[in-house]
Amino acid sequence: MESTGITVAELVRARWGDHRVGLRHAAGELSHHQVTAGAAARAALLRDLLPRRGEPHIGVLLDNTPEYPLWLGAAALAGAAVAGINPTRRGAELARDILHTECAVLVTERAHLPLLDGLELPGVRILVTDTEAYARLLAPYADATPEIAPAVRPGSRMLLYFTSGSTGAPKAAICSQGRLATAGNSLVAHFGVRDQDTHYICMPMFHGNAVIADWAPALAAGAAVALRSRFSASRFLSDVREFEATYFTYVGRAVQYLLATPERPDDRDNPLRVGFGTEAGAVDAARFEKRFGVRLVEGYGSSEGGAAIQRTPGTPPGAIGRAAPGDDLAVVDAGTRRECPAARFTADGRLLNGEAAIGELVNRGANPFEGYWRNERAQAERRRDGWYWTGDLFYRDAGGYLYFAGRTDDRLRVDSENLAAAMIENILARYEGAAAVAVYAVPDPVAGDQVMAALAPPRDTPFDPLAFAEFLHAQPDLGTKMLPRFVRVVPRMPVTATNKVARAALRHAGFHHGDDPVWWRPPGTSAYHRMTPTDVTELVDRYRAQGRDHLLRP
Repeated sequence: MESTGITVAELVRARWGDHRVGLRHAAGELSHHQVTAGAAARAALLRDLLPRRGEPHIGVLLDNTPEYPLWLGAAALAGAAVAGINPTRRGAELARDILHTECAVLVTERAHLPLLDGLELPGVRILVTDTEAYARLLAPYADATPEIAPAVRPGSRMLLYFTSGSTGAPKAAICSQGRLATAGNSLVAHFGVRDQDTHYICMPMFHGNAVIADWAPALAAGAAVALRSRFSASRFLSDVREFEATYFTYVGRAVQYLLATPERPDDRDNPLRVGFGTEAGAVDAARFEKRFGVRLVEGYGSSEGGAAIQRTPGTPPGAIGRAAPGDDLAVVDAGTRRECPAARFTADGRLLNGEAAIGELVNRGANPFEGYWRNERAQAERRRDGWYWTGDLFYRDAGGYLYFAGRTDDRLRVDSENLAAAMIENILARYEGAAAVAVYAVPDPVAGDQVMAALAPPRDTPFDPLAFAEFLHAQPDLGTKMLPRFVRVVPRMPVTATNKVARAALRHAGFHHGDDPVWWRPPGTSAYHRMTPTDVTELVDRYRAQGRDHLLRP
């Protein structure tokens, strides 16, 4: 997706004088004009606080309060970049994120001040939004108009957003004003966003999804945004009705949490037109539409902007779509760099040749990836051999439609066969005794991996090992090597701050740590048994005998 010549700053300024409702939140409403005025005041403050040279950065450590979009607008006008700071980070990791992105100013709130206690943040000016001192600081700029800094260009940095990863420190991906504005306009056209719409931002705004897929199209179309400080499944529907929301975005397991709430006869009585996101899965998307009357559109755009897939009319069930215009996408074997063969399906749409068809999605053409901040090694890895490597697993059917199969980090190797965790999850999601499932690898005692699943039963429904085993046996597309060896039964699926499954924590616990019950199939059996301390001891001894017990250590 090539960047257009427009900037986010111009989109912000365009709302000046628009007195329709522009922002809805728990404490009230602001007009588009008031939002723009608030951004202008903060931009004027920034010009006095920030260094005069270069493109300065500001860190934003906030929940989804009205201050967040005001500071996004301010940064755009002032020619600064916003680094979204994750409030679930702690101590040295949190300090590292702030210092790595070279934030001259950190905007936060009183609720998050304890996170900063004891951190050394030299040269960082801290603004606390819900204080009298902050109000006094802003007061002299109350009459500011939305002036765009002379240095602002489409290529000016706008966002530094941290991408999640299973290993190492998170990387700060760069997004320019032009790319963000282009993404907003593209989604406006794709979803027919109207200026009378309201976009409900319930995903955290420190993450790129909420800003790129929710805030930006609303800004481009002149639609309102509605904010919930933190995602709440139990309050989602009442918020949608209160805010008259017509559009929302989701990430990861948010849809499963919504489906796990108690059903009500008026669930379909809501103003939503569409939900847009990733990783809901075809089974849960169908359940969501049936229950709430709202279509979910699964999309794909790599966090860094290097590849995008667009859903078009005629896209088969379960597929995301085809390559966006300008992208030359291919599914390749990372070892040989050859394209994987087309996927083959049963009559009812189940994948037959996953071992051969699943590979990494690459973009062999020009792409708008703008790099990582101060991380040349990761940048080079992403752009290997002139291609953009997404780090995501896909398969492609004979018609060119692409299907998501998980992260490359989530690939398992069982008995010398490569398996994608997402493929197994899609099958397990059919089980009515599971409100949420996650699949991940644990080491095999001899070589490779074994399949482990975390399963969260519906409320007040105990795990039934016999029913689960019978369900697995009845799935024609569940290969014998896909069968979970271990099942951890959790009351609630552990997730990251962006509602993605916390796989690193699950892998860390394995089958031998944690307080949740673990069920397993002893070798040579098909029934699940509750693991006992004796089972764990004997199994760990098997690893030790093969010299692989070190793989079990935290």
